[in-house]
Amino acid sequence: MHLTPLDWSIIAGYFALALVVGLLASRQAGSSVRGYFLAGRDMPWWLLGVSMVATTFSADTPNLVTGLVRKSGVSGNWTWWAFLLTGMLTVFVYARLWRRSGVMTDMEFYELRYGGKPAAFLRGFRAIYLGLVFNVVVMAAVSLAAIKLGGILLGWDGWLTLLVAGAITLAYSGLGGLRAVILTDFVQFILAMVGSVWAAIVIVGLPEVGGLSALLEHPLVSGKTAMLPDFSQSEVWVPLLLVPIAVQWWAAYYPGSEPGGGGYIAQRIFSGKTEGHAVGATLLYNVAHYALRPWPWILVALASLIVFPDLDDLHAAFPGIPQDKVGDDLAYPAMLSLLPPGLLGLVTASLMAAFMSTMSTQLNLGASYLVNDVWARFVRPEASERELVRAGRVATALSLVMGSALGLLLTDATQAFNILLLLGAGTGGIYILRWFWWRINAWTEIIAMVGSLIIAGHVTFVHQRIFGEPLPDHVGLVGGALATTALWLAAAFVTPREDHATLQRFVDTVRPGGPGWRGFQPATGAGEPWPVPRGLLCMFLGCVAVYCVLLGTGHVLYGNGASGYAMIGAGVAAAVALVFAQKEPAGTPA
Repeated sequence: MHLTPLDWSIIAGYFALALVVGLLASRQAGSSVRGYFLAGRDMPWWLLGVSMVATTFSADTPNLVTGLVRKSGVSGNWTWWAFLLTGMLTVFVYARLWRRSGVMTDMEFYELRYGGKPAAFLRGFRAIYLGLVFNVVVMAAVSLAAIKLGGILLGWDGWLTLLVAGAITLAYSGLGGLRAVILTDFVQFILAMVGSVWAAIVIVGLPEVGGLSALLEHPLVSGKTAMLPDFSQSEVWVPLLLVPIAVQWWAAYYPGSEPGGGGYIAQRIFSGKTEGHAVGATLLYNVAHYALRPWPWILVALASLIVFPDLDDLHAAFPGIPQDKVGDDLAYPAMLSLLPPGLLGLVTASLMAAFMSTMSTQLNLGASYLVNDVWARFVRPEASERELVRAGRVATALSLVMGSALGLLLTDATQAFNILLLLGAGTGGIYILRWFWWRINAWTEIIAMVGSLIIAGHVTFVHQRIFGEPLPDHVGLVGGALATTALWLAAAFVTPREDHATLQRFVDTVRPGGPGWRGFQPATGAGEPWPVPRGLLCMFLGCVAVYCVLLGTGHVLYGNGASGYAMIGAGVAAAVALVFAQKEPAGTPA
């Protein structure tokens, strides 16, 4: 595989475009901290939705999907498909609440919902933990994918790939803030979609693969195509389907799928023009993320089983890749190396764009925590707007260095995915219920946060000592989630309640409603019906619509046209029902 001058010109053209966008957005971004971190709160829903999708269209996502398919088959994707439940819950229940809160970051929310020194500690500690520790792990996973991509498609060492792509990402995101990130995301999404679909078509048509029918009938592939796991084998379907659907989606804190919303999803919600734009953006994101994008990646992953059946084949084909970086996730960039000139440059540019999109979002988000919730809150509350923007640029650079350095140490995309799931196992229930139950307080969250880390590590350590082997990831997740949930539920009852004035201020600002706030009447909108029951119905219909389209598309690709189109039709019917379910009931106060 050799990149031609045409390929290099496409890659260089994208890099130049990203820099131009950053320069154009820099003047407005540098005027205020809200302009830098929230793009002035005037972004339209479609641009925000595309930005969310582009961020999750990370360079490591197709690698992760490829690793899952090669190890567990297509059904292995339920590990992340289950997060659609979280996403739809955010769309129809939490997006409006976040937008009403008026905060700049989801860390600032802590001092709106809770009061006193515990709330201040929680805000500062979580800002440092998520802004530096957790955020750095996310960027490291993305950097690992870029290292593998650069090693195969560009022929660069890992450090060189991160140096070049990281420097350009730092330049446009540091100069233009969130506005530059969102604008470049739009271009990145188009590039990524065109590249992934076109690449899948070409790869499936390669002589080694022989077309779609030959691919699906190949003995190395036919046993991997099932979209649901084998229900006769509990050791297969329990970790692949039951745990993600029953526990993982609400219990685990995963970037882009935080229970109750959070992270860069919340940041985009804060940046929307109105509550309606916030809801529309998150809905577009979830539809595109789960129904539109997976199948091109899956087809390439299945084809890789024919061309590179095992890791030895991958290592033999790419001897320049360090042995510790050779995993099943490497098969995706390995397959892309078979593309013809021109298309190879486009796909390489699209994957570099995907890397830069995710990195720029995480850089801006992490910097917003460190500046708004640490520096401006505790260190220099008197700092001017321009001082805070400068601090944001410094924090952006620091985060990039740390994330890239850790990325050089990781070896596998699935490894990083499981680490992120385990870090916050069991805390998700708090993020869902804290909006609707006055009993949850700052101490509840502190105990849950500390408890989840201790419990996850302790359970793994004890199992290792007793049985002499690592604890299966799904067992550790379920055990940690249930133990942590029991711990924080107990803490909610035994720790002191929040001050009544603090709780009333939250109710006045957000108007959450429901039985968990009996005794608290909002200053406005007291006659509004509680929106959660209708929101849950919309969540259900949204999940049915997306899952039907996702699985129906798979049936069509597999040649099962009748069942496939029937499922897609059911998805369209659920979408129509969703439109009617969202309409305000007659008599609802304006």
